[in-house]
Amino acid sequence: MYDSRVARLKDPAVRAQLLDRAAQMLRVREPITIRSLVSGTGVSTMAVYTHFGSLPGLWSALRQEGFTELSSALSAVRTTDDPVRDLTALGVAYVSNALANPDLYRVMFDEGFALPDPESANDTLRSLVIGAQRAVAAGRFSTDTDPVEFATRAWVIGHGLASLVATGPLPDAALDHAVPLLTALYIGAGDDPARCRESVRLGWTLAPSTDAIRSPNPR
Repeated sequence: MYDSRVARLKDPAVRAQLLDRAAQMLRVREPITIRSLVSGTGVSTMAVYTHFGSLPGLWSALRQEGFTELSSALSAVRTTDDPVRDLTALGVAYVSNALANPDLYRVMFDEGFALPDPESANDTLRSLVIGAQRAVAAGRFSTDTDPVEFATRAWVIGHGLASLVATGPLPDAALDHAVPLLTALYIGAGDDPARCRESVRLGWTLAPSTDAIRSPNPR
C-alpha cells in the first residue's frame, strides 16, 4: 500500500525541477542539503524522499541524468559518408558536453553512487565502437582493427581532455592536443595520413556545440 501511495505522489515535473536545481547548485558550488535543495522552490523536503528516497538517491539520479544528456549529445552528431570525420565529431560532442556541464560531468563518474541504469554508461563506448566498425567497412581502418579496443583508446583521449580542461587544471588551449592525438590514433588504425588529417579537421569544425570548443589549427 505504501509503495502505491508513493507512486501516486510522484510528479515528473517536480522530479525534473529538483534535478535542475541540484545541477544549478553544483554549477555555482553551493553546498547541497535537502533543505538547501528545496529552498525557494515551493517544493517540500518530503518531495526529495518521495522521488529519490534520500540525498544519495538524488546523486544517483543526477549521475544518471549526466549520462542521459551525454547520450543525447552523441546522438545529435550527424552521420556522413566519412566515418573518420564522424568519429572526430563524436569526440567534439563529448568534450562540448563536459565543458557545458563540468560539475555534472564530475558527478557522472563518481562511482560512490549507484547508477540506476548502468547500461547507459556504455552508450558512449558503443557509439565509438560503431564508428570504428564503419571506418573498417569503408576501408579507412585496417581489417584487423579491434573496434572495442579502438573505442576505448578514443574514449581515454576524450575523457582525459574533458576532465583536465572542464574540471581540472588545464586551460582551454589544451584542447588543441585532441587533433594530433586523434590523428595519430586513426593513422595507427590504418588510415591514410593526408586523408585522415582532412577528416579530423572537418569533424572538429562541423560537430554540434562547437561554440563550446575553441577550434584549433590542424597539425
